[in-house]
Amino acid sequence: MAGARALAGRLRARPIRAALAGLALLIVAAAWAWAAHALWHSTVPSSLRAPHLDVKRLFGASFLQHSSSYTRFLDVNAVLSLAALLVVLALYARRGHRLMRESAAGPIGTGMLLGMLGFALVWLAEAPFQLAGVWWERRHHVSHQGYLAALAQSFLSLGATFVFVSLALLVAMGLARVLRGWWWTAAVPIFTGLALLSAFLSVYLIPSTHALRDPRVAADARALARVEGVAHTRVLVQRVARFTTAPNAEAVGFGSTRAVVLWDTLLDGRFTRRQIDVVVAHELGHLAHHHTLKRVGWLALFLIPATALVAWATARRGGLHRPEAVPLALFVFIALQVVSLPLVNVVSRHEEAEADWSALRATRAPDAARELFRRLAVTSRAAPNPPSWSYVLFAGHPTIVQRIAMAEAFARRGP
Repeated sequence: MAGARALAGRLRARPIRAALAGLALLIVAAAWAWAAHALWHSTVPSSLRAPHLDVKRLFGASFLQHSSSYTRFLDVNAVLSLAALLVVLALYARRGHRLMRESAAGPIGTGMLLGMLGFALVWLAEAPFQLAGVWWERRHHVSHQGYLAALAQSFLSLGATFVFVSLALLVAMGLARVLRGWWWTAAVPIFTGLALLSAFLSVYLIPSTHALRDPRVAADARALARVEGVAHTRVLVQRVARFTTAPNAEAVGFGSTRAVVLWDTLLDGRFTRRQIDVVVAHELGHLAHHHTLKRVGWLALFLIPATALVAWATARRGGLHRPEAVPLALFVFIALQVVSLPLVNVVSRHEEAEADWSALRATRAPDAARELFRRLAVTSRAAPNPPSWSYVLFAGHPTIVQRIAMAEAFARRGP
């Protein structure tokens, strides 16, 4: 009789637990949506209407043809590289756990070894595509990097990947031993904190840098930093000319470590002082609108469903605290990253457009911005208006045509 009453009590409790779980999930989804809306906020006017531009008149039919051919090869090569990545990880997820029989490193140590082995196999599978990209860029005089140097650099970056994977697996598997299937609830804030620390220290991890030595550009940078509200931001120059002819720049760090890093290929005489000012203002715009911190926020929002799905998938192999689940966890997590690429690019293009608008407001030089974007396409041989599939999969910036159109729209708005 007592057993029947206990069974009846458990049956009555199940709907209550299900309702509470549904309510908790609804609260988490609402908080996730609110955070995403807050991160999405932009200062680009919603009323801005970019004009239609004649691409052939801007660049000429010959350049459009050559840039399209150049970009198409790199895009197809990238698609094949992603396919190889997923195939290798899928095979490893299916059979990789068999390798644990040879390990005596304990559950977590074995899991870390399996993680490192998985990425070593990925590196071997992707090396041919990397060399193909180097060959193509060398053929078009965009890169000076040698094949052995490219492999060596890739191998060194693999070492950094090993450290990251080992640390991530140490945290995740350690938490899974205690929290079992709920390990991800504690892992997300830990991984987010590590990403925040990495973003803060990133300026110290960039090799071959020195202070900006052009006094005129340095004075312009200080003035632009004051205009954009990020005074005392360092401007550094990275030496990359021996590897590539392509120009680039980036904004790194936050707070006391924020900095703008210009590639020395921007300062080799191909760009005017006003055009360089637009680049500096663009990167300062990233810092002024806290894009470095927002990227950490977007990462946290990605990690919530991604790690939950990893926990759900690895439950089939006993949970992530068991080393045989590690190959499957790697496949699921990387596959989610690949699938989310279009969404990541949407966010990136959104932030890049905001930085472009911030640069236009700070410099008041739409003519310099238009010519800068045109010359960026010419020097990098980038397609000004790539096909839609390439834009969706790989474009982290608005197209060159879209960026020129924004500068034109700014000029038409007047002061």
